Amino acid sequence: MKQLEEEFGRDRAIEFETDDEENEAERVCHDLDNYDTESNITGPSRAHSDDCLNPDPSNFWPQSYRDSMDMFTGVTPPTVSFLKGKGSSFFLASEKASQSILPEYSSSLSKPLISPLNSDLEIGSTSLPHINEPSFSEFTASFSDEQPHREKCTYTQSVLNAVNALCGIGVLSTPYALKEGGWFSIGLLFLFGAITCYTGLLLKKCLDSSPRLKTYPDIGHAAFGLTGRILIAVILYVELYSSCVEYLIMMSDNLSASFPNMQVDVFGIHLDSYQICAIISALIILPTVWLRNLRLLSYISVGGVVTLVLVVACLVWAGVSSDVGFHPTGKAIDFPNLPITIGIFSFCYGSHSVFPNIYSSMREPSRFPSVLIISFVTAGFLYAGVAVFGYSMFGEAIKPQFTLNLPTNLEPSKIAGWAVVVAPLTKFGLSMTPVALGLEELLPSSYIQSTTMSLLIRTTLVFSTLIVALTVPYFGSVMALIGSLLVMLVSVVLPCASSMRIHAGRLSKLEIITSTAVIIMGICFAMVGTYSAVSSMGN
Repeated sequence: MKQLEEEFGRDRAIEFETDDEENEAERVCHDLDNYDTESNITGPSRAHSDDCLNPDPSNFWPQSYRDSMDMFTGVTPPTVSFLKGKGSSFFLASEKASQSILPEYSSSLSKPLISPLNSDLEIGSTSLPHINEPSFSEFTASFSDEQPHREKCTYTQSVLNAVNALCGIGVLSTPYALKEGGWFSIGLLFLFGAITCYTGLLLKKCLDSSPRLKTYPDIGHAAFGLTGRILIAVILYVELYSSCVEYLIMMSDNLSASFPNMQVDVFGIHLDSYQICAIISALIILPTVWLRNLRLLSYISVGGVVTLVLVVACLVWAGVSSDVGFHPTGKAIDFPNLPITIGIFSFCYGSHSVFPNIYSSMREPSRFPSVLIISFVTAGFLYAGVAVFGYSMFGEAIKPQFTLNLPTNLEPSKIAGWAVVVAPLTKFGLSMTPVALGLEELLPSSYIQSTTMSLLIRTTLVFSTLIVALTVPYFGSVMALIGSLLVMLVSVVLPCASSMRIHAGRLSKLEIITSTAVIIMGICFAMVGTYSAVSSMGN
């Protein structure tokens, strides 16, 4: 790359003023690739030619994605302030970054798809006009300088972040999933763990293809252009929103289990215990979405792993110290209900939206593969252990949340019940904030710094999740739907498709066959699982 820059000149670049800009850029990049091959220049030269077609991904919607998702790393979150005075709805920790990002929100979707090239190369009869633009390396350096300082994570912190991302509320439903699919279906849990670990490594490989790729939407942009970036961002935001619905259902279910006889009539409308608890839960959660700074909340969210371990310990405690005991019974395999099992097990591994951020935040990114392997092995055995214990204790009577099966007169039952009530208070705000920030970017420039609009968007999002939770109050079915439809796309299909597109022509036959097989399997499971989950809601 340096050799090319010195040869072509630092003060030269290319400007296309015709209506056929995209085709011209493709011809230029192709010529550059040929030139690199003839000059025996490899490695960085490919990145240079790839960047011909891809402008800086951070200039496009959603620009707030990386900073909002960095909060999920827990140990080293960025400072993100909300509803700050009469200023904008959020400010990054770096004032310079704030000033550079906010003015671009209103026009990010209308930016050109062709980035300037730094060369004045004549190949054959092709003569390229020039403009005074910095070279690619200088542009990348200047872009990096604009980013707020990010503290890097140690190896141990990265492992904790990955485990915290993987070990979520899916653990509550693994016994129910095992009951639906039968004992042999536990093999699917480990199968999905192996596949999603592999696709996580594919995301790392995609990020390594260019220094400017930092997030999942960036990968989509590099693979499929602006359309791919927007599509992947929308899917990720819908997944986060759906998770918030699950948090609200979980909180409401366990609260109503503690107060089963609560009911009230309001203006002739009868509200049962679940509905009342859902409304109360939404009102309690609402202020967490308004928080000016989520740094403290992101630190507290690291305790999510501790909370889950506590809940699992209470499950084992109840089985050992009470009359419940362990009685392994049930079917070996139940094919008709297997799609529900597939959806729930896939939901358990739906953390790929955070993996690029964890990788980018590591001091030693070369050790990311071992971080993934350790976290997936830890999560897999935790999920499998809970599934076996829960199903052995309650058999066919197991509910979508095993905490609802625990005897109410036992101390571990009370501890577990209130633990899963408190957990959403820290998780809901973190999951909804990226969605709110993404929507704020789409506001007209005259409203983008409006505190009122920020409050309105966040409040609307919270109460919309309340409406969904009241309409489909089925924790297990909603989890299966999220896992089958969204997680299958984000964690199985799209990583393989993106990798095949970005590394086209540079993959071995085995890699192509493996990725293709995973894509086909993911699509099939997504269709069958989605249909089954929707049908179960109707029933």
